[in-house]
Amino acid sequence: MRKLNILVWHIHGAYLTALAQAEHNWYVPIKPDQSEGYIGRGVGSSMPDYVREVPADQVRNLDLDLIIFQTPKNYQEDQYEILSAEQRQRPRIYLQHNSPEPHPTDSRHWAADDPDTLLVHVTHYNRLMWDTGTTPTTVVEHSVAIDPSIRYDGSRPEGIFVVNEMQRRGRMAGYDLYETLRQDLPLTTVGMGSAAIGGIGEIHYTQLHRRVAEYRFLYSLMRYSSLPLAVIEALTIGMPVVALATTELPTVIENGVHGFISCNPDELRQHMQFLLDNPAEARRMGNNARKLAQERFSIERFVRDWNRVFAEVVGRPVTA
Repeated sequence: MRKLNILVWHIHGAYLTALAQAEHNWYVPIKPDQSEGYIGRGVGSSMPDYVREVPADQVRNLDLDLIIFQTPKNYQEDQYEILSAEQRQRPRIYLQHNSPEPHPTDSRHWAADDPDTLLVHVTHYNRLMWDTGTTPTTVVEHSVAIDPSIRYDGSRPEGIFVVNEMQRRGRMAGYDLYETLRQDLPLTTVGMGSAAIGGIGEIHYTQLHRRVAEYRFLYSLMRYSSLPLAVIEALTIGMPVVALATTELPTVIENGVHGFISCNPDELRQHMQFLLDNPAEARRMGNNARKLAQERFSIERFVRDWNRVFAEVVGRPVTA
C-alpha cells in the first residue's frame, strides 16, 4: 500500500518499535519545551529514520492521513489541543493495549459508540471483555521487534520475570506470589524498581533480551494483564515460559510444550523446579516456543495485519 502519514503518541516504547516496522511516515508529538524527545534514547534508539518527532504545537501543520490514539488523554484531550479541526476529521484508530479496568466485564471504553473510530485490541480476550458499544472493533495480535540473532541459552539455573514496578502494582503484577515463590526457588526480576526488591534493576531495551536469554525460563506472575510483551519476547528467542493461566495466556502456552501455565501457585512451583532440574527439557520446550512465535507472533504477520487495518480505515468515510 502507499505510504501513509500517521500521527501516533509515544505511549508504549516496545510496541511502538514493533508498529514502526510498517514503513509509513510516523509522526510522534512531543511537548514544545522538550529539548530531547524519545527517539535516540531508551527504546526509541532502535526506531527507523522514518519515525519523526514533532513539537506538539506544530502538529496542526502536518498533512496527516491517519490518527492513532492510545490513551483516554489522547482521545479526550490531546486531539482537541494539538489537531486542527480538519485533522480531526481524518480516519482514526484507538489502539487499546490493556485489559479492561476497573471491572473485567463492565468497564465502558472511552471510545464506545464512536462510529468513526476503529478500536484495535491486542488480544481477543480484551476485545471480548471491553464494553465498546457500537464502535467497530478488530484484533491485531502482538509481535516484537528485537534483535533476531538473540537465542535462548538457558545456562543460568534461575527463572527471570521482566516487569516494571512490580511492588507498586502489587497483586495485579503478582508481587505477593513472587515474594512467596522466591523463598524456595532461585528467581529474580528485571525492570524499573526491581533492584529495590532484590532484582537486577533496569536494563536498556536493546540489551535486555540477550541478558534474559541466559536464564532457564521466563516466568510471569501477572494475575490480570493483556498478553505481556515479555512473554512474546521470550517465545521469540526460544525460551520456555511459566505463567499464570489468566486472560489470553491459556490460548498461547500449552503445558509441557512451550512451558507451563496454571492458576495454582503450587503447580507453578513444581513446574519451575522441573525446568531447573531438566535443562534438556527446557531447551526442547524453548524450541517449540520459538516455532510458536514464528507462526503466530512474527513481525511479518504483524505488519501485514496492520497494513490491512490501515487500508480499511483510510478508505472509510468520516462523518462531521
